[in-house]
Amino acid sequence: MGILIKPILTEKQTMISEKFPNRYGFRVAPSANKVEIKKAVEELYGVSVVSVNTIKYNGKLKSRYTKTGVIKGKTPAFKKAIITLKEGESIDFFSNI
Repeated sequence: MGILIKPILTEKQTMISEKFPNRYGFRVAPSANKVEIKKAVEELYGVSVVSVNTIKYNGKLKSRYTKTGVIKGKTPAFKKAIITLKEGESIDFFSNI
């Protein structure tokens, strides 16, 4: 499994990218550190990374009521990285479609 799992293309991340045009979000492997994430983005997209900020999210507890009773579960934990690129560079996620 690679370090970069997938890019984050949510409304919140889109607003951040519009406000700061050189910032992008990625879901990354939980064991990856900032240096590994920086290398992976530079190799995959051919851009210069200025900084990497990481955030770890814990899984949330969920429960729902069914005919047979209450079902309890948990959403998976994940790690997110916000990448800041060099001024004037960009990543186009939709070029391969």
